[in-house]
Amino acid sequence: MAILRFKALELVSQRKPAEVVLPSSKISEYFGENVFGFSALRATMSTENFKRLCATIDAGDKVDRNLADAVAAAMKTWAMSKGATHYTHWFQPLTGSTAEKHDSFFDLTNEGDPIESFKGSALVQQEPDASSFPSGGIRNTFEARGYSAWDPSSPAFLIENAGTRTLCIPTIFVSYTGEALDYKTPLLKSLNLLNQAAIPVCQYFDKDVVKVNTTLGIEQEYFLVDRALYEARPDLVMTGRTLFGHAPAKGQQLEDHYFGAIPSRVHSFMVDFEKSALKLGIPLRTRHNEVAPNQFECAPTFEDANLAVDHNQLLMDIMDRVAERHGFKVLLHEKPYKGVNGSGKHNNWAMSTNTGVNLLSPGKKPKENLQFLTFFINTVMAVHKYADLLRASIASASNDHRLGANEAPPAIMSVFVGQQLTAVLEELERTAKVPMEKGDNMYLKLGIDKIPEILRDNTDRNRTSPFAFTGNKFEFRAVGSSANSSSSMTVLNTIVADQLIDFRVAVDHLIDNKGMKKELAIIQVLREYVAASKAIRFEGNGYSKEWEEEAAKRGLSNIKSTPRALDVYLREEVQDLFTRHGILSRVELHARHEILLEEYIKKIQIESRVMGDLAFNHVIPTAVAYQNKLIQNIRGLKELGLEDEFTESTLDSIKRISRHIKTIQTNAVDMIQQRKVANKIEDVREKAIFYNEKVMTYFEAIRTSVDKLELMVDDEDWPLVKYRELMFRR
Repeated sequence: MAILRFKALELVSQRKPAEVVLPSSKISEYFGENVFGFSALRATMSTENFKRLCATIDAGDKVDRNLADAVAAAMKTWAMSKGATHYTHWFQPLTGSTAEKHDSFFDLTNEGDPIESFKGSALVQQEPDASSFPSGGIRNTFEARGYSAWDPSSPAFLIENAGTRTLCIPTIFVSYTGEALDYKTPLLKSLNLLNQAAIPVCQYFDKDVVKVNTTLGIEQEYFLVDRALYEARPDLVMTGRTLFGHAPAKGQQLEDHYFGAIPSRVHSFMVDFEKSALKLGIPLRTRHNEVAPNQFECAPTFEDANLAVDHNQLLMDIMDRVAERHGFKVLLHEKPYKGVNGSGKHNNWAMSTNTGVNLLSPGKKPKENLQFLTFFINTVMAVHKYADLLRASIASASNDHRLGANEAPPAIMSVFVGQQLTAVLEELERTAKVPMEKGDNMYLKLGIDKIPEILRDNTDRNRTSPFAFTGNKFEFRAVGSSANSSSSMTVLNTIVADQLIDFRVAVDHLIDNKGMKKELAIIQVLREYVAASKAIRFEGNGYSKEWEEEAAKRGLSNIKSTPRALDVYLREEVQDLFTRHGILSRVELHARHEILLEEYIKKIQIESRVMGDLAFNHVIPTAVAYQNKLIQNIRGLKELGLEDEFTESTLDSIKRISRHIKTIQTNAVDMIQQRKVANKIEDVREKAIFYNEKVMTYFEAIRTSVDKLELMVDDEDWPLVKYRELMFRR
């Protein structure tokens, strides 16, 4: 191990920034060149078919067979003109990553002649093996059939790999019996639900609104580590994080890495992966150093939410592929290093109309501000009602290490709106009994006329808030860096849609049954929501102990572990929410609950096995060998007659090493025994809770003793690359 370690450091010192050649000095000239978007469609299809396809996609209707054949022929022509020989349905199974099975355009005619073929039937539907993907009991392992079906709303694209190109077609993935086995299917349903729920509310203000789109911008944080150093760490390779390693003398305490000059090798990597991403139509605009050493971030402009999620999944894959060319490894684990910040994926969410209005952006006119307040307050109310469900949507073994660790939002869900909007809401609530006279300026009397056009920088930022309003959007900051954002966005879309439906019913009741004027009815319901959701609004420090105590008084949950958080999916009101709106059935919800618990268990199992292996086969033998060197040292001192002067401290070191070795051995053995006990538990939920409460308790004890040994054992003998050596060197 020591040889491997020094070899790794030697390789790091020899690496130079890779040269990257851009296709053009103007991004606009190569942006989207590997995407079969509208320009490619228009160029390869008849005008009639192009218009039919656009209308079908816009309406969300099913593509008929003849149109599918026309699209398939156009796709094949375009893809082959760019060097593609294969195509694949690209989907997002419940593994958390993407999946693909490549098929060739090559085929044989009945006469045995070779041809290139791609029909509409192959475009619309494929049958990948579903037996080896997580199904949560929906499918038996011997029942292999599952279907991937084309999502026309997300354009096909070309992936370059090892000098070849493959046409990738975004699809959903469902079982033979129709249940969703992926993340995209419920996301698409939730987007349609929000559209249908928002349109009638928009029409209170503008009858021309016939469609509401959900927009999303996903900021992506990540760590970079040299691949040689990465491969010298079995724990990083197997678990994505360092299980051992003491903190370096210089970490992030000087705050000199954040927004600092980007290191040359990293800059070269960024330019390279951005080039690939931009060719694929991913609109990356921002790159910078993040807070922790060796941590970075990239961010795109806003897009349609479905496309934004697809692009983020694709981006994570691109980053990993490009990093290999630059001698790097991208770490997307939420907390790869103890003692420095972890990584998140901030989801910037908003709604916009077909008339070009951002529904979460205040306007210049009172009526525009009433519309803004309607969607703003309903969103806050939705988060208040379903805060625990939002918490469940971001739960994972890796994100548990990050949430509330003084670098990310806490596990307590709350909403930050800023001082200005807080004052607006308080005034709206205070004017609940203001009498209205004929001829009154209602907007002025209620304070709505006083809302200025709120610019982005008029609303402060709160990095400790899980769900913050940032001027013209809400930012869900608690999503983990390795997560598929579909999970959290499906929940957010669904709860906001459900709330808007309730809002419309309440307003219509006041108009139809109470004879109330439309604007007054809207304001009365909004007032009720402001008062009812007050507990979820918090402007202060989410990291503080005082907030935990205050949140408990307000009745807000603080669910700190994944197994407990995932239980929310099985609450009756949550199952009713998803089934009532046709997003997920009870069978699908129970399946996902089981899949996520199984994933949690397996990740903890892997970490505990790696920890045990490193402890018994690497750490302890090295510590014993070093201890023997110290013993030989004492013997040598005695032969020189110097034992009284020098041996006391050495003897103390030998004793302390022995104590640490015993502690490591005892805890590692106990951890293994607890794992065996856990594996006998048949109930998945009980097993997950057991792992969380029992097996995990041994981690810190083992880690602490190993860290102390690391400080005592000579560098040359220590088997693991030191934590400080993992930090990137400029």
